[in-house]
Amino acid sequence: MPYITLPTAKLFYQEYGSGSETLVFSHGLLWSHKMFAEQVAEFSKQYRVIAYDHRGQGSSEVGGPYDMDTVAEDAAALIRALVGGSVHFIGLSMGSFVGIRLAARHPHLIKSLVLLETSANVEPQENLLQYKLLNGLVRWLGIIPPIANKVMKIMFAKSWLANPAQVDSIRHWKKELASNKKTITGPVEGVIYRKGVEDELSKISCPTLVIVGDEDVATTPEKAAFIHQGIAGSKLEVIVGAGHSSCIEKPDQVNRILGDWLT
Repeated sequence: MPYITLPTAKLFYQEYGSGSETLVFSHGLLWSHKMFAEQVAEFSKQYRVIAYDHRGQGSSEVGGPYDMDTVAEDAAALIRALVGGSVHFIGLSMGSFVGIRLAARHPHLIKSLVLLETSANVEPQENLLQYKLLNGLVRWLGIIPPIANKVMKIMFAKSWLANPAQVDSIRHWKKELASNKKTITGPVEGVIYRKGVEDELSKISCPTLVIVGDEDVATTPEKAAFIHQGIAGSKLEVIVGAGHSSCIEKPDQVNRILGDWLT
């Protein structure tokens, strides 16, 4: 299995396709590179595509610290080692926490930036208590069905979860969610106690696309608008009927938006 070894972590990654330009996909909390399967299948036809797992998630080895600054430096090290040049960086939620930091602090590594379902702010106080409680339960019990059901309502749009055509997909992603080990609580704490990066938005100079689902309850459309306003020249796209996992919920729309953006 392909890994890159860092001083405090061992990151799993997958590489697909070929081309003169490289796309790097950075996943959201509680998931893995697998959440971008539809995007990888589409864009590996034309580009070199790298999708990786954050430390302590997916197939990457557990190893703290899990703060967002450290996780962003992991991504910078991965890009230097595997690409040695600039990439189109595409992150969702936690992956975009990483992308914002990379574009602001390592601009030479980022050719363009795509931020899906994310925020530049600290976790809102109204979310924090709920997330701390859920994380405490996971620490003792793991992601048991009642917890998985609660988290699914945060991760996906209400309309998507209620759609009978999505029964198989819902079952699949609930199983993926439940496959997390109890040690996922470390990465969760890294996310919910993250520092805000509002002041770094103005430092981002690369072309930037911000995407948000209109039913995202974890990082609301207002959070996306804030980022759009803070990054000069950025573009904002709103996807109707998508929640916090738009690349899964509305893959064709996300692929179309990304394709138009990249070309």
